[in-house]
Amino acid sequence: MILLTGATGYIGRQFVKELDKRDLKFIIAAKKDCTWDKLADLIDGNNIDFVINAAGYTGKPNVDACESNKDDTVNGNIILPLQVSIACTLTGTHWGHVSSGCIYSGDNDGKGFTEKDEPNFSFNNPPCSFYSGTKALSEDLLKDSEVYIWRLRIPFDEYDGPKNYISKMLNYDKLLNIKNSMSHRADFVSTCLDIYQRKCPHGIYNITNPGSVNAEEVVKYIKKYLRIDKEFKYFKNEEEFNNICVAPRSNCILNTDKLAANGIIIRTVHEAIIDSLIHWRA
Repeated sequence: MILLTGATGYIGRQFVKELDKRDLKFIIAAKKDCTWDKLADLIDGNNIDFVINAAGYTGKPNVDACESNKDDTVNGNIILPLQVSIACTLTGTHWGHVSSGCIYSGDNDGKGFTEKDEPNFSFNNPPCSFYSGTKALSEDLLKDSEVYIWRLRIPFDEYDGPKNYISKMLNYDKLLNIKNSMSHRADFVSTCLDIYQRKCPHGIYNITNPGSVNAEEVVKYIKKYLRIDKEFKYFKNEEEFNNICVAPRSNCILNTDKLAANGIIIRTVHEAIIDSLIHWRA
């Protein structure tokens, strides 16, 4: 039996769908139950053998909101994972935590950042957004636990919605054209559960679709498959983009060799974007 937190969120809803698809029995922890003592009671009272923490605070409509809602950001991204960690430690339960790849900046000299690289977009290595700072700090606090830390990066899929990167591109007035790693939402969740079911070693995993993509490439696919005539405009550079943001943004490429080394193969980011646009649902 699995216990899931954050079931109503963008990633949590996909976990619900995939758990049902795999016929994995699970129960959902309500927000009011996400303290270490209540979680421990749920674990003991329901024969839970694995916990998935898909809860967190990303800010609405984007991470700029985290700068003015620091209490919510700390509670969602630091305190809550610690509560889950304590409950799992007390009950001897393994667990998985949805983290973020937005704790890096750059491409690490073309190699992409591995799970062993220290975050360079964090409170320890500023400047960074408050959101990214809390996600990096949370990883540091959890890294010695018996936990899977699953890093998500710029989620997207075929379903139009406010959290979908493709939807954001369709609505933004201007785009920043820079290479990034990205995660197809269903591919991400499926990979998380593969890691759990295959009993891969605990630790951090970069879960992005292999490869990288910039805004111009995605726009090219949008025009081809959605047949949209919109004229997309671009910022001159990252500096111009940051001038309109409250918080600096992470733009980075993650290395996914660790997944391949554990026998987990994911389609490339270009394949995932094209497939999402072919099956686009408004």
